[in-house]
Amino acid sequence: MSQSGNPIPAASIAVFRDDKVLLARRAKPPLWSLPGGRIEPGETAEQAALRELREEVGVEAEIVASTGESEAVWHDKDGTVVARFRIQAFAARWRAGEPKTGPEAIEVRWVDPDKVGEFETTEGLAEIVAAAWRLVRV
Repeated sequence: MSQSGNPIPAASIAVFRDDKVLLARRAKPPLWSLPGGRIEPGETAEQAALRELREEVGVEAEIVASTGESEAVWHDKDGTVVARFRIQAFAARWRAGEPKTGPEAIEVRWVDPDKVGEFETTEGLAEIVAAAWRLVRV
């Protein structure tokens, strides 16, 4: 994406198991976040979120609801915008698989939703997780 281009469509997923949410620490930038990534041509945001969850951490889930959209802007070390993403986030319940690390997720952890703010996260993550947690507990 050029600096003045449209945001890249992306999806993320807050997966809950035993009252904990799955967080992944990304290699670049080294922040904790939800599994997710770009929406590929021909797939829905839901399909992208579930695919990214499988690819990044090896987990299967069932989507409960959408938690809304947000925009993320990534800058290089000089402050120049390198990418903008429009992210559709989802709340989901774990179904199968034990989380594993890989090239994108260098660490994975089940975390108490109330403790997300204690981690160095992508912007607004604690609020997204809280909204997802409310939807999953219903």
